[in-house]
Amino acid sequence: MNLKIPFTLIFALSFAFLSHSQTSKTESIEKTFHSISSNELLEFAKELSSDKYKGRLSGSPEYFEAAKWCAAKFAEWGVKPAFNGSYFQEFRNEYSEVLSLGEVVYSGKNMQKTLSFPDDYLPGSNSASGKVSGQLVYVGYGITAPELGYDDYKNVDVKGKIIILESGIPYSKNDTTLAKWTPYAYHRYKFRNAVKHGAAGMIYASLIANPNTVNLDNFVYAHVSNNVVEQIFLDAGKDYNAVKTDLQQMKNPSFAFPEEQKISISAETKYFPNAVACNVVGLIEGSDLELKDEIIIIGGHLDGQGSMGNVVFPGALDNASGVSDILGAAKALATSEIKPKRSVLFILFGGEECGLYGSEFYVKNPLFPIEKTKLMINLDMVGNGTGFYLANGKSYPELYNHFESANNSFIHRQMDASEWSKNYGRPRSDESNFEKAGIKTFGMWTRNSVFPVYYHHPKDKTDVLTPEIMEDAAKLLYLGILGVANDGGL
Repeated sequence: MNLKIPFTLIFALSFAFLSHSQTSKTESIEKTFHSISSNELLEFAKELSSDKYKGRLSGSPEYFEAAKWCAAKFAEWGVKPAFNGSYFQEFRNEYSEVLSLGEVVYSGKNMQKTLSFPDDYLPGSNSASGKVSGQLVYVGYGITAPELGYDDYKNVDVKGKIIILESGIPYSKNDTTLAKWTPYAYHRYKFRNAVKHGAAGMIYASLIANPNTVNLDNFVYAHVSNNVVEQIFLDAGKDYNAVKTDLQQMKNPSFAFPEEQKISISAETKYFPNAVACNVVGLIEGSDLELKDEIIIIGGHLDGQGSMGNVVFPGALDNASGVSDILGAAKALATSEIKPKRSVLFILFGGEECGLYGSEFYVKNPLFPIEKTKLMINLDMVGNGTGFYLANGKSYPELYNHFESANNSFIHRQMDASEWSKNYGRPRSDESNFEKAGIKTFGMWTRNSVFPVYYHHPKDKTDVLTPEIMEDAAKLLYLGILGVANDGGL
């Protein structure tokens, strides 16, 4: 009996097997791809934006409840706890609870106006509790930088007064000079400098709820709208826009308003100096014995702005949307028949709104070696629009190509990318901490907003989300991450 099998038959059988195997793999990926549902992602966002979590203020009990809910989803899908058998990587995170809306009253010549919430003012997220009132003094950016030849307080006395303060710094070019100005851009510096100069209180010319400030004894403040500041200047016979132009040109336009122009600010808060928050960390272990030690990180911040009195800041777009997209991708990757060869780590960051606390803590205390981390992709406000943008994508084509190919073949959205460039200014997103550690990063967000963007505002609810773009974001993550994870040439 002749047991020899012709080579042509062996080749034909091998080709048929490989072809069938490839077809089966493609079908499995497509099956998982189509299982990602906009309805489910919207339900995730509705849950995280619900009143019971009180705006997910990092460090608060309600933040931990939201973290536990996300961890339960990871557990349901088989995403393993990544921190010594726990889903929670804890770190210190002080915070203040705003117990009531307080009150801001402006008095001018022959008039008095009680400002309205939230159109005219927002309580200070870390204001002290109490009441202050006094004459107004404009101090520009509130910066004292002798080494740069700059002092906003040089020509004014603010002791016992209420200052009007601008956010930002008077230099914008992204270069080494900006690096010298950057320490003065932080809200904490500005607040401490105001107290150092004897200010009794402050109105911040920035109507944005912001936990990224500092609680200082007896220092009461509130955020006010541009319209209110313009009116205060107009009552003093000054052009606010002209003064801001002088400020940006470093002409030091600080001045005291007439004595009859006063502000009264009351606040009711409770400070928790020893509070703790956490990152939620889940792991899908790689299926390849050699590649499993290499890590791909998908991250996005879970925390929001909290609540003020009985008014919740839901944080639907910022950033329940990004977290929901990540959860959708996590479920897909965990339940997919085609497993990632490299390990995939999901991190839902705490403390982002307070100053990138969670991402900074992770980079200083990594769960996996930094040098083994192939990519960190961060999602922030990925839920309102018609297209995608991947910051830094063009600088890492070997990684970006997987996302571009997925979009071109399956999703068909407008997708743009930028090249990486060093940022000399204040870091604004979680990926910046990974970038500083030498990790390749993508920042992913949506473009061409369909609905108004209510940034750090009570109107940031799920009705301003576009579920279709969220579904496609999760699908793009699933395909892109799977491509990177299984690319043996990286």
